[in-house]
Amino acid sequence: MVMMFIPSCPSVSQKPMNLNYLSKHIALSKYKRDIKRGSIERPQILPSTSGDAVGLRVFVLSDLHTDYADNMKWVKSISTVTHKKDVLLVAGDVAELYDNFVLTMSLLKDRFEHIFYIPGNHDLWCRLDGEDYVDSLQKLNKLLDACRVLGVETNPMIVDGLGIIPLFSWYHESFDREKDITGVRITSLEMACKDFHACKWHGALSNGDTSLSLYFDAINEKSLNMVKEIQRTCSQIITFSHFVPRQELCPEKRMLFYPKLPKIIGSDYLEVRIRSIHGIQGSASACHVFGHTHFCWDTVLDGIRYVQAPLAYPRERKRRMNGGEDWLPFCIYSDGKFTDRLSPCFWSDYYSANPRTPHNTELAPWVARFYNQT
Repeated sequence: MVMMFIPSCPSVSQKPMNLNYLSKHIALSKYKRDIKRGSIERPQILPSTSGDAVGLRVFVLSDLHTDYADNMKWVKSISTVTHKKDVLLVAGDVAELYDNFVLTMSLLKDRFEHIFYIPGNHDLWCRLDGEDYVDSLQKLNKLLDACRVLGVETNPMIVDGLGIIPLFSWYHESFDREKDITGVRITSLEMACKDFHACKWHGALSNGDTSLSLYFDAINEKSLNMVKEIQRTCSQIITFSHFVPRQELCPEKRMLFYPKLPKIIGSDYLEVRIRSIHGIQGSASACHVFGHTHFCWDTVLDGIRYVQAPLAYPRERKRRMNGGEDWLPFCIYSDGKFTDRLSPCFWSDYYSANPRTPHNTELAPWVARFYNQT
């Protein structure tokens, strides 16, 4: 996910004014001071599975953005021995440049036995590739062709009794149903979101309505028979997408440096698709992995576990409380069961202890200082 509006400041990490907030605010003030002094010690994320684990292990990762040299270096640093029998789910935004995409996926395929991939918005950008794509769908087909050649899976599959289902998706503005921030001048979606310029769409497809969301969701129909087979034979299923299936998986608008972000992150059709697979009530054996917003997340909503484990941009990892270089990719499944939740996950931890209050549209202090009242 790239926004043109990116203030150079610490990541969002303050809270509404209550006793819980005050104690966290004191700790956060020390955290900010330590960042400035270059002495920050991040909370340690313990390995989610031991090295002597037996059976299938599934790791998850999103938003690799290997057009950044630091991120490509990180991919190359992944052990060529440790994961030889493991599965990796890549939840989109690998690279904008086709050559970087192919190199990244090749490196990952050398390290893991199985790689599953679903495209993100950055993967479909057409501006810097040196090739004159007719549109982003042509680039999508080129990426999927490359995956077939490399042996990267983009279709549902059963691995050692575990069902794995990639889900194509795209966002739509009407996904956002929470109250808008008013009284301040906020950059338009077309100006802030590079997708409106870097992606190419023809015919009736547009970022301005639900056409793209419906188009990408319809791609999943081609795999219905395999999905039904997975539902029939697998007691545990992992679905994954790039985009966000529920608005509760993103901080409230008042907390965001770009309060319009929820309008360009998710799809209602995606959540319907997920529930059609895992069931309306979900279950302890249901998990969905997503990406796009670069927020570490691990929570259960209506019976389904939702996880985001993004590599994100180098600058974001430096100011993220749990970093990312040392604990990614995250092991979501091992020894026949789902692993313990990812922690710390700042925002999902926050919402596990505090109710969501989208009716409150007063900008958080760390956001308000970037906006002038109109």
